[in-house]
Amino acid sequence: MNITIFITFWLIVLARITDVSLDTIRTVSVIQGRRAFAAVLGFFEAVVYICAVAKVLLNMNQPVYAVAYGLGFAAGTYLGMVIEQHLAFGKQLVFLLTPKGPELAEVLRAGDYRVAEVKGHTRDGDLTILCVEIPRREAQNLVRLASVVDDRCVFIVHDIRLADFAERGTPKTNQRKRSRLFPLEGLASFKRGIS
Repeated sequence: MNITIFITFWLIVLARITDVSLDTIRTVSVIQGRRAFAAVLGFFEAVVYICAVAKVLLNMNQPVYAVAYGLGFAAGTYLGMVIEQHLAFGKQLVFLLTPKGPELAEVLRAGDYRVAEVKGHTRDGDLTILCVEIPRREAQNLVRLASVVDDRCVFIVHDIRLADFAERGTPKTNQRKRSRLFPLEGLASFKRGIS
């Protein structure tokens, strides 16, 4: 293997690691509704992908380039997942199922978590379901804190795309959310026109 083939091999691997990592992060961004960020990542991903594919297809007499392509894809998939988990975009809804509901809720509220409590019944007895909306990067801290209070606590963690639980303050009277399709003002004038 001469030096040109060797360098090209590693450039293809690097290009595939880059574009597949970007693709992994872009896919998560699409799921979470981050449109602009996903579009920017998609642009760079496509440019790098075209360069890598072109190099492999224009040099089919060098099968080692196909190996580089596959190696870069595998490494990019792994690296993209590691990067995405490190960035931890978005929010999660954590359900904590515990018989020690009041004690755990008090500890979580002391730690500045917003907690909703629901009473539950199972064949093993009564328990409390605590619902906590948190940024993804704080999920492990919440699990560790809850485990200190109740080491038998059961955790159910869901990624959420859209929620306003944490942003809500005290309810405002006579104020409704506006619909994009049917603004309330337009609906009120429509009703007046009918009657």
